[in-house]
Amino acid sequence: MRSLPVFTSLQGYHRDWVRPDIVAGLTVWAVMVPEALAYASIAGVPPVIGLYAAVPALVLYALAGSSRHLVVGPMSATAALSAAIITPLAGADAGRYLALSTALAIATGIVGLLAGLIRLGFIAAFISEPVLKGFIVGLALTIIIGQVPKLFGVHKHEGNFFEQAWGLLGDLGDTQWRTLLIGLLSLAVVLGVKRWLPLVPGSLLAVLFGIVAVQLFGLDDKGVGIVGHIDAGLPSLGLPDGVGFGDYLELLGPAIGVLLIGFAEGLGAAKTYAAKAGYAIDANRELVGLGAANLGSGLCSGMVVNGSLSKTAVNGGAGAKTQLSGLVVAALTVLTLLFLTGLFEKLPEATLAAVVIAAVIELVDIAALRRLYRVWTQLLGSIYGRVARADFLAAVAAMVGVLLFDTLPGLLIGIGVSMLLLVYRTSQPHIAALAKDGSLWVDTARHPELTARPDLLVVRVESSLFFANSDYVKERIQSLCTESTRLVVLDAETSPALDVTAAAMLLDLRNTLAHRRIDFRIARSVAQFGEALGSAAAGDTPIGVYPTVAEAAADLPEPPPPPRSAG
Repeated sequence: MRSLPVFTSLQGYHRDWVRPDIVAGLTVWAVMVPEALAYASIAGVPPVIGLYAAVPALVLYALAGSSRHLVVGPMSATAALSAAIITPLAGADAGRYLALSTALAIATGIVGLLAGLIRLGFIAAFISEPVLKGFIVGLALTIIIGQVPKLFGVHKHEGNFFEQAWGLLGDLGDTQWRTLLIGLLSLAVVLGVKRWLPLVPGSLLAVLFGIVAVQLFGLDDKGVGIVGHIDAGLPSLGLPDGVGFGDYLELLGPAIGVLLIGFAEGLGAAKTYAAKAGYAIDANRELVGLGAANLGSGLCSGMVVNGSLSKTAVNGGAGAKTQLSGLVVAALTVLTLLFLTGLFEKLPEATLAAVVIAAVIELVDIAALRRLYRVWTQLLGSIYGRVARADFLAAVAAMVGVLLFDTLPGLLIGIGVSMLLLVYRTSQPHIAALAKDGSLWVDTARHPELTARPDLLVVRVESSLFFANSDYVKERIQSLCTESTRLVVLDAETSPALDVTAAAMLLDLRNTLAHRRIDFRIARSVAQFGEALGSAAAGDTPIGVYPTVAEAAADLPEPPPPPRSAG
């Protein structure tokens, strides 16, 4: 009897894995607690909601997911997206805001479970790495600008990144110096520990520093904002009050965006550590695991969750072998809810902001954008012009979209621009004129020292042939023909596919060239190309197809040698 694919990372467990898994769990817990509190503040809900979400997310992902190392919990990207979705729906009603935030986690969980069960894991392929990089940079900048007012103790302005930044500049005169001092010192602790003592939980140290400073100097009575009361105990279970069936239907569309972003980030982290440890990740099971984690979070009064790259890195770096480390984190978080919430009530909001900023500042990867910009060659530039930097343009589009229009629109803008650039580039493929170099036929643009025969034109289309580029290919091949051309050979080895429109174009090209007394033949076609061409030629004279370029041009008479110069 085949066993159910649950807790797969624990199957075949070795006794000597217990210690590294427990150590990793303790290390991740030390990072998880302050960050969960902070990310809940990004989502606009009470800090304890982050802890409520973490426990079921960790347990249910361990149950259903395929990664041995991925840590699932509240994260900045989905938290920010949650706030953007819920704010216009809830308005100023704090109770409805909290209920809808929980309902969004439930809707995201349902969408994730359905997507995984019908095997939609392939959707990750539609978010290219450059688009995701630009999106994350834009999102990180948006999160940072939203947290900076807490560092200065000033009012946070609404609007996009630029509106918030402008409002902050206008309020700098109202800075509370004690708040700023606590915030900057907390930020220095987190960043300094991360750089010089990477195995020490800098976030937890900063949190303890902030709490001790408030207790010693009574900073909460001197204008320094603190977290305030945190309900001790475990969360209530069940559906949120005051949310009807219509609300869930309204949240299903936005939930797809939350799932898409969370899935993309979590899958990237899972694959990174699976490659290091030598095991495989199942994208469909990742959807199921993420869906189960969100559904459990919502039913436990939590918020949306996803896989965390930073905490997964902490988990892997601490030596985790299986998801037992995640179960240890869940157990420690339960103990925190039962006995330690009072400790965090004196936590300065500036310290929470510092923890968030330190967590996301490394995501502002400008160096990666510069690398994308440098992906350019003279040949690419001559073929595609400015669009040669398609990956860079898609990344910038996603980043600017997030900064101007918010998170989900920014992601969709990046994906849309990426698709448009892909269509544009495939609609104008590189068509190489070839010359013979020994036994090989090579591109004359890359080998200008070679001279092609004037009566023979050998071309290679570096793309599949389909409706979007058929007219361009036809016009380009005709323009390469001269008065001396007597034979055109299409080397089809680099054109793996052919649709009906392109096949009809080739027949039309053959007939058009015949009027100019130019023969047209095809060499080295692959199976799909040849079959499509044969089907399109039914009832018409087929185009000659040859195994090699040399055989296609074998009956073309050799040109006469050039006349010798006198003397």
